[in-house]
Amino acid sequence: MFLNMNNIRYLSGFTGSEGILLAGWDKTYLFVDGRYTSQAERETRNIQIMECTDKVEAVTGAIRKRGMNRIGVEDDAITLAMYQQLTERCPKKKFSALADQLRMLRACKDDEEIALMQKAAEIASAAVRSVIHQVKPGWTEKETALALEIAARKSGADGMAFETIVAAGENSSLPHARPKDRKLKKGDFVVIDFGVRYKGYCSDETCTIAFGNLTDRQKNAYQIVKEAHTRALETVVSGIAASEVDRCARSAFGKKYSRYFVHGTGHGVGLDIHEAPRLSATSRDILKPRMIFTIEPGLYIPGLWGIRIEDTVLLKENSCEKLTKMDKELIIL
Repeated sequence: MFLNMNNIRYLSGFTGSEGILLAGWDKTYLFVDGRYTSQAERETRNIQIMECTDKVEAVTGAIRKRGMNRIGVEDDAITLAMYQQLTERCPKKKFSALADQLRMLRACKDDEEIALMQKAAEIASAAVRSVIHQVKPGWTEKETALALEIAARKSGADGMAFETIVAAGENSSLPHARPKDRKLKKGDFVVIDFGVRYKGYCSDETCTIAFGNLTDRQKNAYQIVKEAHTRALETVVSGIAASEVDRCARSAFGKKYSRYFVHGTGHGVGLDIHEAPRLSATSRDILKPRMIFTIEPGLYIPGLWGIRIEDTVLLKENSCEKLTKMDKELIIL
């Protein structure tokens, strides 16, 4: 039984915002309310659409009717209240957590998914490229984020993949900073983490630009992050452990800066902005052809500034292709 809407979309083609997919050995049901009946019938094939007002009652009725005795459930998507209702209405049925086979299945993209993600990355990179050469000291983080989003929408984006990050100066030392009224000024690093959605699929890219003259320490720190980014890209091959890519990226920081790299080296991208594989020290994922994921080392000095360089890449049989298009050499405006 699937409740995560992106998993339901992946398995059925249904793009609505609410529903339950129940897959049996011989029949698959999609339970929706009246808002989505026509849409579900248009978007799906070989799936029985069940219109209902009480989805739990409808699902448990189908379970009893089909004689299902053991039902796998997405444990990270179900609420405690729904689980209690299921077990109360079907006390003799066994509900268990689904394994993560779907997680890794979604990690490897087909040709259509790859094409959609290439388009999403193209739209986002073009928006960043057009806006950063308009930005001037005195713009606020919020104004810059809005300009990026407008440019992306005009270029065909359906929406943002996540809340746009524009973080200047001391705010850039926060990996997930939100745009504020803080004005951009000379001497700032400005981290721009930006992604769009195109026909359901996400892009993800981070550029760090600078205003005016930087200190030698800032320039050196940027080159360290750039080296980590390069090492990780050069390490990526089919069959390598994701943790090994993370280790290679971290090797560029040395003792002086390693404590300032506070997150994993990357993550999968697709219908969700964060999905499998996970590139971190503790990941057990193995990288395979057709996986699409980020490479995004970063360095964050609390209260001073931060740097992140991120590309989204497609792993092929014998190569690694960057889908994001911005040049990651340091841009000083």
